[in-house]
Amino acid sequence: MTPPTIKVFLVDDHPIVRYGFARLLAAETDLQVCGEAVDAHGALEGLATAPDVVVVDISLGASSGIDLIRELKARLPSIQVLVVSMHDELLYAERALRAGAAGYVMKHEATDKMVHAIRKVAAGENFVSEEVASHLVQRVAATGTASSPLDSLTDRELHVLQLLGRGLGSRAIAEQLHVSIKTIETYRARLKEKMNLRSGTELVRFAVRWAEERKT
Repeated sequence: MTPPTIKVFLVDDHPIVRYGFARLLAAETDLQVCGEAVDAHGALEGLATAPDVVVVDISLGASSGIDLIRELKARLPSIQVLVVSMHDELLYAERALRAGAAGYVMKHEATDKMVHAIRKVAAGENFVSEEVASHLVQRVAATGTASSPLDSLTDRELHVLQLLGRGLGSRAIAEQLHVSIKTIETYRARLKEKMNLRSGTELVRFAVRWAEERKT
């Protein structure tokens, strides 16, 4: 019997990435790309196409993929979300799963794992690497203390750190996140405290260095 077609909606702010994913999925008879979007707004509008699985990147320009996952699940709880991202799986997978994602795949592994992951999450299962699965078990068994200062950051604090690492100042970040500059300064103060950094200059240096490390 022919398996039912799985409708997949792609959300990534890089056109070449969406093109590559669409080509990959087009080779599979049971997978159909029903739409694409570059940001959270487009993704939410894309729910009208009734996708079974939404493939989301963590970074979507000014948008946060984590926030988008929460909004997608709030609007359509039955939808399955698979994160495919360049960002460190050990750092972001747990956050994505807590937000409602069913799986997490690193972009450099997408060719080998993405199709299998889509089928698994569409079937109501979860998909993460063996390394992440082991990490999550260790976290559950641990005493509850964060293994890294980054683990103690909220999703929004981590997003602000990302934007600082891209070279954005407080005003630009405030405009992107649609909040006041005072709010961003509060986030920066929390980041300095949690990361044990003494000044705004140290925070920016750390953010830039951290962002560069994520690219390697």
